[in-house]
Amino acid sequence: MEFWDGYFKDGSAAGITLIRGNPIPKGIYHMVCEVIVRHADGDYLLMKRDPSKQTYAGYYEATAGGSALKGENKLECAKRELYEETGLSVGKLEQLSRIVDKIKRAIYFVFFCETGCDKSSVRLQKGETCDYKWVNAEELSAMINAGELVQSNVKRLLEFFTREGIAL
Repeated sequence: MEFWDGYFKDGSAAGITLIRGNPIPKGIYHMVCEVIVRHADGDYLLMKRDPSKQTYAGYYEATAGGSALKGENKLECAKRELYEETGLSVGKLEQLSRIVDKIKRAIYFVFFCETGCDKSSVRLQKGETCDYKWVNAEELSAMINAGELVQSNVKRLLEFFTREGIAL
């Protein structure tokens, strides 16, 4: 069982505990953190969702991420999720955006990091990710336009992609 903290739309703590899979009360949200990773050579890390996932199985995401556990702040969540899904540890994260999704009842914090890691050092998380690839901006653009990435993930990253000159 996974426990989350509940938040109001403005991001302030609601003082209630949520349980993953249970309905989220009206006016309450949970925190989700995502990290887009760019290698020092300019390539982006894409993670492929495990075929056992209930939604978007087999699609790529341009981030690693997930829900904050009870008691975690956004940076702790982002670093934990990045490590769990990729095996990468980073020191510095740059927050790109904060997005409130009223349908999913989630407050998304999107982060960016750059790494000089050995590209073959990425590890997969059983049940979450089944593959990964490093792609340049042109390849990323082609995959987005071909519908190979989770579209809600792409929408949350739209401002970043535009800033980076990735054609959509």
